[in-house]
Amino acid sequence: MVLIPLPCPSCKSLDVVKHGNTSNCKQRFLCKNPNCNRDTFILNYDYNGCEPCIKDKVIDLTMNASGVRDISRVLKIDKNTVIRTLKNTAQPDRVNKTLLEEVNPCNITVEIQLVDEAELDEMWSFVGSKDNQRWLWWAIDHNTGDVLAYTFGSRKDEV
Repeated sequence: MVLIPLPCPSCKSLDVVKHGNTSNCKQRFLCKNPNCNRDTFILNYDYNGCEPCIKDKVIDLTMNASGVRDISRVLKIDKNTVIRTLKNTAQPDRVNKTLLEEVNPCNITVEIQLVDEAELDEMWSFVGSKDNQRWLWWAIDHNTGDVLAYTFGSRKDEV
């Protein structure tokens, strides 16, 4: 018999043991590392949308102008999973709260750098019907490819 060590997907620790089965008879594993932020995991998911790396792939495809249905078709996941992932990751904190707690605001200097060339792009999809459109607008630094700003909303001047 050959034993292959199984690392935890989160912390890469080899201190992993079997931990029962899921409701559909998949083997569940438990990471025994006390510093790991993940309790249990399985190796082969029945549904691709449950895999840990799917969120990053959805965001990458969105930033490369793929629509919801296109992402759903490419990743073989449901369109509602794509929309849920975008909703949950689309509104990051606009303020670095840790920095504000540690630094005296009076001592902060702001350096504004001009960007030589920026590109503004848009893409749209709809929720339910085409009357309920949602637009993603983003500005990209032409030289570095960094996202300078983005927003979700309707196609109106206020947005």
